[in-house]
Amino acid sequence: MSTPGGPALARRLGTVDATVVGLSAMLGAGVFVAFAPAAEAAGSGLLVALGIAAVIAFCNAVASAQLASSYPASGGTYLFGREVLGPWWGFLAGWGFVVGKTASCTAMAMTFAAYALPDTTSGAGDDGAGWWQRGLAALVVVAFTVLNLRGITRTATAARVLLVTTLAVLLGFLLIAATGEAGPTVPLEATGGAWGVLQAAGLLFFAFAGYARIATLAEEVRRPEQLGRAILVALGTAVVLYLLVGLALVEVLGADLPGNPVPVAAATEAVGAAWAVPVVRIGAAAAALGALLALLAGVGRTTLAMARERDLPAPLASVDARHQVPDTAQVVIGAAVVALVLLADVRGAIGFSSFGVLVYYAVANLSALRQPAEQRRWPRGLQVLGLAGCLVMTAALPIGSVLAGLAVFAVGILGRAVALRRRT
Repeated sequence: MSTPGGPALARRLGTVDATVVGLSAMLGAGVFVAFAPAAEAAGSGLLVALGIAAVIAFCNAVASAQLASSYPASGGTYLFGREVLGPWWGFLAGWGFVVGKTASCTAMAMTFAAYALPDTTSGAGDDGAGWWQRGLAALVVVAFTVLNLRGITRTATAARVLLVTTLAVLLGFLLIAATGEAGPTVPLEATGGAWGVLQAAGLLFFAFAGYARIATLAEEVRRPEQLGRAILVALGTAVVLYLLVGLALVEVLGADLPGNPVPVAAATEAVGAAWAVPVVRIGAAAAALGALLALLAGVGRTTLAMARERDLPAPLASVDARHQVPDTAQVVIGAAVVALVLLADVRGAIGFSSFGVLVYYAVANLSALRQPAEQRRWPRGLQVLGLAGCLVMTAALPIGSVLAGLAVFAVGILGRAVALRRRT
């Protein structure tokens, strides 16, 4: 596959490395925070919502795997949409990914800071985050941007360390929840109905979307034909862990789960293991760091791919000659996240990110559906189900997230139309 507009990236990652990057993104802060807003929307239908999100995520994953095997270059669904459906479809996917995941980077950085500095919220701004937290979040974004600039193998190594830490803490929490003695809990009530369950599924989908990072790294994997395996292994592992954690939270917290800002820590304390709460905070911080690292790498490479096609400014297509990473794109994305961390209110970041990513995967499913027979590895019915699921969950998201997403997409479409007119 050619890489128009600039030199190719180096193929330095193995299949295990790609799996680690994707799993690190999926086991990011989502597992520590996403269940609470989802429980608010779905009530006792929380686990049903988790199942819906997992099924749609599987459909999206196999579509991404099928496409990545045929188009092994940076860009993920932005590239797939351009190649199979046309430039405008690719732009919609790429724009949704870049703006949605830039917001996710902000949320992950702030989540890390909230867990790392839990006592600095007094005197906070209107989003509940103190300036010490904002400063720490900005510093970690700068540090991870520099790490990404040093080469993709360093990114994968750091992701591996953070993933091991997160897995150890999650497994420890599950053991504590299974053996501890919680007091009587009030069960979750049936709130929200079917629409609430769909909204919760859309919010929980935010947590499963990390396998997109595997597809965006296709140009840097030594054996891109094995990306499908990496995507499915990462997703399967994440689904099992999310199900176990969800069951434990529903059993231990019950009606105290909706709206709880730190549900895993609260459940740990509820079963009489207050001594382990600091360990849970460390695990949540490590998870947020792992997700942030993978997000920054994925957004930088999609930005690179869009710049190669002149859907974004051409200087963003620069590749560092020594480390063979998208240097300018990585710096610009890092600077944007720092600005958002310091200035923006990040409430609703999960919903906004879900909107952009669901549009991204709707294009992925449509692209896979249109692939010729010789490139097909999965039944078309999975792509139809994935496309329909993405559209329904997008519509079911909180109205504020939907309106903000539509506005940002309108800005992107208008900007591209003006740029094309000037170019011609």
